[in-house]
Amino acid sequence: MIKLEHVTKIYGQGEEHLCVLEDVSLTLRRGKFTVLLGPSGSGKSTLLNLIAMLDKPTSGQIFIDNQEITALTSEAARSKLRLKKIGFVFQFDGLLPEFSLAENVDMPALLCGKPNAQEACLLLENLGLGAMSHKLPADLSGGEKQRASIARALRNHPALLLADEPTGNLDAVRKVQVFEDFARMSREQGLTVVMVTHDVHAADYADEVFTLDNRKLVKIKG
Repeated sequence: MIKLEHVTKIYGQGEEHLCVLEDVSLTLRRGKFTVLLGPSGSGKSTLLNLIAMLDKPTSGQIFIDNQEITALTSEAARSKLRLKKIGFVFQFDGLLPEFSLAENVDMPALLCGKPNAQEACLLLENLGLGAMSHKLPADLSGGEKQRASIARALRNHPALLLADEPTGNLDAVRKVQVFEDFARMSREQGLTVVMVTHDVHAADYADEVFTLDNRKLVKIKG
């Protein structure tokens, strides 16, 4: 599903440069839940952004479904591929306050010209939020809003779900719910999930776990 070949990322130039990732190679299998562990500043979010085509490597190649995404030269082509293949979950839910939960979830489909309120409500129901589809984000708890953001990320049926510190603002119980959701979706739906986090408990639910150490990727599980 995802393949990185000798990927290096350097910010800046000359004496002011900062090497965040150095010669990273990685293959992630389809339908697996993969966790990237590491403290803030270790480069794990940078790695996720490279896979998401939100940033470009200094050198190396990245492939998604055998397509070299590092060869895409236009932002239009990258945006089209993101909308088609990738769902995103971030630390902050990013729900639009003036829209209902169902309308928020359906937003990615609306951008593709294929809105379907019923399908949005079904996604919410699958995540235990069916009774709240008509509510505004302000009426939900932090955990409920984050699960709604997961439903939104799944709306266009992506093959790949990328999650950047999605439990950073949640309590212990809500964190476990998110970890369990990701593990279940990868197991039952064949969804490829890649999550970066500093929460070591996520490793208990993942198929594969990596950590970033001194700009290098180290596999510690799977």
